[in-house]
Amino acid sequence: MTTYFAGFFLGFSLILAIGAQNAFVLRQGLMRAHVLPVVLVCALSDAVLIAAGVAGFGALATAVPGLEWGMRLFGAAFLVWYGLRTLWGAWQGGQAMQAGEQAGSLQMAVLTCLALTWLNPHVYLDTVVLLGAVSSQYSDKFLFGAGAACASLVFFFSLGFGARLLAPVFEKPQAWRILDLCIGVTMLLIAWALLRG
Repeated sequence: MTTYFAGFFLGFSLILAIGAQNAFVLRQGLMRAHVLPVVLVCALSDAVLIAAGVAGFGALATAVPGLEWGMRLFGAAFLVWYGLRTLWGAWQGGQAMQAGEQAGSLQMAVLTCLALTWLNPHVYLDTVVLLGAVSSQYSDKFLFGAGAACASLVFFFSLGFGARLLAPVFEKPQAWRILDLCIGVTMLLIAWALLRG
């Protein structure tokens, strides 16, 4: 079980930082809109990426130098679009939503979540390369990967469904504007960091 918990705590520490995906899950949780599908997409995507890293896919990312730059470019372009869209919503202010209001379709929520997950090069570097490399130090690397995948499941379900505890704060439209402003700026900063390498 030591191997499992090593994977769990390393996996948890890697996804704990606020990023584009986490900000999106938090926002969906606050709106109580499509939370279960969104957290499942995040957790299952992480599980696939962790499995690929443990199975040795990380070697491909280092063997093909242009792959990382391409992923950075597409990821940054998407983050710029999403960040500007969120900032525009914060600027307008008329689109402020009450907690519990359905915002957008299920299909759009899932597609946005998939894009924020799979177009983010950091997810490949952290989840596939780093976790894959660390797992090779353990005799049962698949147990290590299972621990990391469980950490992802626990984190995203806690973030998505725990966000409703903040609902009283977000009954005020101004709070939604501040959240959108913070999310938009975060997306643009991450895009800038991706382009700078």
